[in-house]
Amino acid sequence: MRFGRVSKAVGAAAVTMLVLSGCTAAPGPVSTSASASGAVSGGTAVVAETNAFNSFNPNTGTGSADINSKIAYATHTGFNYIDDKLNIVKNEKFGKYEKISDNPLTIRYTINDGVKWSDGAPVDANDLMLAWAAQSGYYNDATMDKEGNVLAGNHYFEFGGDTAGLAMTELPEIGDNGRSLTLKYTKPFADWEVAFGSPVDVPAHAVAQKAGLKDAAALSSLLKTVPKGNPDEPVTPNADLRKVAEYWNTGFDTKTMPTDTSVFLSNGPYIVTGIVPDQSLTLSRNTDYKWGPAASLDSITVRFIADASAQVAALKNQEADIIAPQPAADSAVQLKAMAGQGVSFNQFDQLSYDHLDLNFTGVFADQNVREAFLKTVPRQDLVNKIIQKLDAGAKPLESQVFLPAQPKYADSIKNNGSAAFVDVDIEGAKRLLNGATPTVRIMYSKANSNRADAFTLIKDAAAKAGFNVVDGGLGADWNTHLGDGSYDAAIFGWNSPGVGVSQIPQLFRSGSVSNYNKFSNADADKLMDQLIVTDDMGKQADLLIQLDKIIWSSDYGLPLFQPPGVVAYSSAVTGIKPMAGQTGVWWNYWQWARK
Repeated sequence: MRFGRVSKAVGAAAVTMLVLSGCTAAPGPVSTSASASGAVSGGTAVVAETNAFNSFNPNTGTGSADINSKIAYATHTGFNYIDDKLNIVKNEKFGKYEKISDNPLTIRYTINDGVKWSDGAPVDANDLMLAWAAQSGYYNDATMDKEGNVLAGNHYFEFGGDTAGLAMTELPEIGDNGRSLTLKYTKPFADWEVAFGSPVDVPAHAVAQKAGLKDAAALSSLLKTVPKGNPDEPVTPNADLRKVAEYWNTGFDTKTMPTDTSVFLSNGPYIVTGIVPDQSLTLSRNTDYKWGPAASLDSITVRFIADASAQVAALKNQEADIIAPQPAADSAVQLKAMAGQGVSFNQFDQLSYDHLDLNFTGVFADQNVREAFLKTVPRQDLVNKIIQKLDAGAKPLESQVFLPAQPKYADSIKNNGSAAFVDVDIEGAKRLLNGATPTVRIMYSKANSNRADAFTLIKDAAAKAGFNVVDGGLGADWNTHLGDGSYDAAIFGWNSPGVGVSQIPQLFRSGSVSNYNKFSNADADKLMDQLIVTDDMGKQADLLIQLDKIIWSSDYGLPLFQPPGVVAYSSAVTGIKPMAGQTGVWWNYWQWARK
């Protein structure tokens, strides 16, 4: 339940979906501020982000990067959002959702009249119907092996989150002249309030047309006629649904400004009006937007700057107004020094963590080899050399499912098995290898200096036990290679929205799209089945403690550390309020203003 959940903001259509972190920040104890009075409406602001944009659909496994989620958040809206206190805030200007019944759990979503896409088409129940189809897995009848490969049947939508919650719903009912959609669950669902409809970010009418259907209503009609998938009796793939799913899966992926406006339709305060690949993206005010918090700035320019020192330089040279670089001691010192020069600086905890995951295929299919490799990882050394210069109290992260600020973290780490990997054990690793010298390719983002440093430390330590570690570091598109089998281990981060428990099965359930290393454990799956239907937080914690132990005993990989967050901004802008979850400073972008 990572913080009752944070790696990758209210960003995706499912609020409880984890996203890959670049380095987003969250609130904490250190703060130095300049005056922030005298804001006026209009103008522009420049924001520096670590990762480069590559998809207008952040709901897929490949599109779920933090920057994609932030852009979706600024250009779309929905029934609620998460504020800086991790509270759920309803947006009744967009519409409302009502619990019609507790038994069975029944929720009705109604979109207000006048809410529309930037091409003038209405945002309505057809958009919700498509979102439900993609996020529920309702039509899938595939049988998969433990590595997530389809053995038989059909797997349509590549949703990056966990489908188990909405999979408990029946075929939705559309009502109120196409403005409402009612979901009826067959079981309770702990995350029902944040698992659907915020934001509504994939236009059904655009997907329908690209799939050869007449309009959004025709798409909903198709979804009503295709039967629920049954893995015990797979059927011939529905050709029309296959076209719909294929476009949903890949049709919104781009690093350039599309000539086809249907790819980047907005129903939020801003519209994307320009992209320079791997360099910048421009957001301009959506003048028709009236169904949510009104934005103050006329435009926002997002610059993609992976290097922390380059972000600091951009802020110093007034080439950026807001930065959230990866934490580094040198840049923190520079930012603190700039505090008296019209810059506000915040350093604090964030709901993200870096980790090393081992594939359960290839060289690491043998658990002895996995265990041997993990015994060589110098986690304390990583913390000492990468994090402690910035956060003197930092320690290696000892849980796969809790963060240190959670009450049950201490209870879990007593018996979860993490104690076996506190110290480097080269001799123990050698005994497990029994003379073998396995080759291991590690993938990570070369642009992220923390992860590049982690790779070097891990490589040097593993070599002492006989491992031949190959540098599999990649550039800006590193995240698109997750799960593709091109590497044996990966160093990356997850960033949580701060609410819900659905992110846990997103990572660890057998066959999940975001289960990149193909972990599969029947007992773990059963615990996660219980987790998502349990709304008692004490019982959730008990289930998570059991799950934590199973993951550690499987030699899944290692959590490395929880990096501190860093945010700095010029006194020329106001309204900047970092938060612990995925959206970071973006959570209230509509309040940003030019002084």
